[in-house]
Amino acid sequence: MAKQVAVLAGDGIGPEIMAEAIKVLDKLKLDIKYKEADVGGAAIDKHGKALPQETIDACRESAAILFGAVGGPKWEKLPPEQQPERGALLPLRKIFDLYANLRPAKIFAPLADASTLRPDIIEGGLDLLIVRELTSGIYFGDPKGITEEEGFDTMRYKKHEVERIAKVAFEAARKRGKKVTSIDKANVLSTMVFWRNTVTEVHKKYPDIELSHMYVDNAAMQLVRNPKQFDVILAGNMFGDILSDEASMLTGSIGMLPSASIGEGGFGLYEPIHGSAPDIAGKGIANPLAQILSSAMLLRHSLNMESEARKIESAVEEVLNEGYRTGDIMSVGCQKVNCAEMGNLVSEKIG
Repeated sequence: MAKQVAVLAGDGIGPEIMAEAIKVLDKLKLDIKYKEADVGGAAIDKHGKALPQETIDACRESAAILFGAVGGPKWEKLPPEQQPERGALLPLRKIFDLYANLRPAKIFAPLADASTLRPDIIEGGLDLLIVRELTSGIYFGDPKGITEEEGFDTMRYKKHEVERIAKVAFEAARKRGKKVTSIDKANVLSTMVFWRNTVTEVHKKYPDIELSHMYVDNAAMQLVRNPKQFDVILAGNMFGDILSDEASMLTGSIGMLPSASIGEGGFGLYEPIHGSAPDIAGKGIANPLAQILSSAMLLRHSLNMESEARKIESAVEEVLNEGYRTGDIMSVGCQKVNCAEMGNLVSEKIG
C-alpha cells in the first residue's frame, strides 16, 4: 500500500522549492502518494486561518509532512498568534507532539570556502546532527510570568520526556558514527542533574553507542574550535535552540540545511531551516537543495528508506562537485543555475 505524505508548500518560495523536491522524489519511483494542503499565509487567504482543519486532517492521514515555508509582509499586521509562523508551525508541533527536532549541520566539500571556520578546522568535512527536545523545558515550564518587580520562567523536565529524546539521539547515532554528546549544565542546574542521570540510564540500553557529557558553555566553544569531535549532540529545548543555530552558521550556507521535527512512531515534519524569502518569490532563483535534503530526511526517519535517502544526498553532492550553484551559494568558476535547473540536475543523478 502506498504511503501518503502531506505536502504543505506554504508561501513565498515554498511552492517553487517544493516542486523540485517532489521532482527528485518522483525520480526514485517510490510507492508514495502526495496529499497537498494549504498552510500559512496561503491558507489565511483561502480559509481564513493559517492551519485549517482540512490541512490538519490531511496530516493525520499521512505518514509524514513535507513542509515548505510560511510567512511574508502581507500578513505581518495580523495579531501575532494568527500570523503564518505562529498560527501554523507551533500548532502542528503541538497537535502531533513533535518533540524531537533533528538539525544536521554538514559542510559539503565543494562549499567549504563558504564556512566561517578556518580551512584546517573543517578539513575532511563536517557532518554532525543536533537532536533538540522541542516541546518541554524552560520554554514550556510552569509557572512563568512577569510582574512589576520580576520576570520568571521554570525549567522542568519529566522523566519520560528526557527518556524519549535520549532514545532518538541514540537511535540516530546507530545510523551514523555511534557517538552521542549530551549537553547540560549539571554543575549549576538541578534540572540538568536530572537530565544527565536520565540520559545515562537510557544509555545502558545502547552499549554500542559511546556517550559523553558536556556543559553547554564548553559545547558552544567546542563547536567553533573543533566541531569534528561531534557526531550526535543531544540537548534540551533552550540549549538545543542556541547550539543548533550556532552549528548551522558553521556551514556558511543556510540555503543548504534541512531539518526534521519528529513524534512517536516516526511521524515527522520535514522542512528547510530558511524562511519564505518573499523578496525572491516567483523569480525562479531560490535554492531548492535544503527542501530536497529535507525530503531525504523524511525517507530516512519516517519511511525507513535509508538507501533512498542516501541516493538523494549523494546526488546533491555530485551536482555540487560538478560546480553547479544557485545564486546564494555561487562562487568563482562555478556555473550558475536557477531553481528548476538545480532540481533537474539532482534528479538526473538519481538512478
